[in-house]
Amino acid sequence: MTIQPTIGPAPVSTPAGAPLHRPRRLRRTPHLRRLTAETQVHASNLIQPLFLREGLTAPREIPSMPGVFQHTRDTLRKAAVEAVSAGVGGVMLFGIPQEKDERGSGAVDPDGILQVALRDVAAEVGDATVVIGDINLDEYTTHGHTGVLGPDGDVDNDASVELYGQAAVVQAEAGAHIVAPSGMMDGQVAHIRAALDAAGHQNVAILGYSAKYASHFYGPFRDAVESSLQGNRRTYQQNPGNIRESLREVALDMAEGADMVMVKPALAYLDIVRLIADHVDVPVSAYQVSGEYSMIEAAAARGWLERDGSIVESLTSIHRAGASQIITYWATEFAPRLG
Repeated sequence: MTIQPTIGPAPVSTPAGAPLHRPRRLRRTPHLRRLTAETQVHASNLIQPLFLREGLTAPREIPSMPGVFQHTRDTLRKAAVEAVSAGVGGVMLFGIPQEKDERGSGAVDPDGILQVALRDVAAEVGDATVVIGDINLDEYTTHGHTGVLGPDGDVDNDASVELYGQAAVVQAEAGAHIVAPSGMMDGQVAHIRAALDAAGHQNVAILGYSAKYASHFYGPFRDAVESSLQGNRRTYQQNPGNIRESLREVALDMAEGADMVMVKPALAYLDIVRLIADHVDVPVSAYQVSGEYSMIEAAAARGWLERDGSIVESLTSIHRAGASQIITYWATEFAPRLG
């Protein structure tokens, strides 16, 4: 007797009324959930911001950002080593000077505080991670704006861009692998690219703060850098209600030579992250800004949120929206948990 092979799938038999499709099967254990996760944030996706404050003799915690510090040179180096040991993808450095002036001269001084930070960190961990310098004048100006003020009291776009180019060169010479202009001045990427190339720094990349909104979520950061801001930044940062404008800003930055682009803030602008990620062929970063950090920490401290789960969920949402890199104050702490 010859047994003939069955052609096609065998009939499915289930008890009457029982569901055939059970998506919960793949959620049953932690290992199944991990195996089938569509989005997983990894340590290498994270960038740790770090602050060096000129004149400190001990690290100073930022009151509105519990767990985040203004560093001394020694503790900055230690924080950079800790971040690298945790597996983060990079560190982004900010300098806080003791003295400010109308033009933000400290940003272009080869011995300015940010350049000191870059040299220290590049010497300590520069062969083991990516060192990023923020290009802006707001930490260095007495008025707190991101550029030079014109006679009308508004930021003079072209005079500011000239200083950005100088800042990029001194940051590159101090050891930055990437420079990140955050001032939202028209033409800033093109001018920085030309300045870097003319100075022989063709290999230094540019991360454009391409879609940076005039957000209320920046408040704690202004405490962190001791901002002297007078007025607001609505004439150069984007209107929070605008969408198409982001695509235009990103397209301009890419045409001017940006190697990477950024959306800032992250959580309130996940639709913008997704939109840009769907339209560009360069890495898209998102900055989980100080206000996003502080509101989760504050709610968790009051028992209103489960802290660690909320943080991981927030990071996952940013990555799910399309960000390849996430700049977050939790990078060093959470990198070892993400793998």
